[in-house]
Amino acid sequence: MPRRTSLALPLLALVAALLVGGCSPDAPADARAAHRPTVLAAADRLPAPELAGPDVGGGTPTSLASHRGHVVVVNIWASWCGPCRAEAGALEEVRGRTAASDVRFLGINTRDPDVSAARSFVAAHGQHFPSIHDPRGTLPLRFPAGTINPQAVPATVVIDRQGRIAAATSGPVTAPDLTALLDTVLAEPS
Repeated sequence: MPRRTSLALPLLALVAALLVGGCSPDAPADARAAHRPTVLAAADRLPAPELAGPDVGGGTPTSLASHRGHVVVVNIWASWCGPCRAEAGALEEVRGRTAASDVRFLGINTRDPDVSAARSFVAAHGQHFPSIHDPRGTLPLRFPAGTINPQAVPATVVIDRQGRIAAATSGPVTAPDLTALLDTVLAEPS
């Protein structure tokens, strides 16, 4: 029996890592590098879905369409999600550094039935970008198959100025990885 237990633990760790996006932020740097998201070639990009709903901060209608013509970072998160809490600082760091550029941020708070939990998350993490409240988790299902796992949070999608999906990643994003994606998409002709 001890042999089974010793094999089961590494297998469980591998399955858990795959479920949160393929690697852990605590993994060695070379393991994380193998899973870094890359920007798709323009010819391979699909249109971003229509994303709209009430902002968690007060119910004001907000949408992805209102950011058309800008590069947009869409972050899908939930207040109960540990990896979402872990990446919140990185998102706000990059948002702050890119505030004067052509980048906009839009969150999707998914599967939080009570909007007050989402508001507390936003306040606790000092997020300064709108987030759509999506208590039923329907908005992530609008992304084309294979873009993200709609059942897993967090997920981050970069939308180009033409409203197409330029890059996507599941699991917590780091500031350096997100910055690299944005630098590539921002350098593209308008």
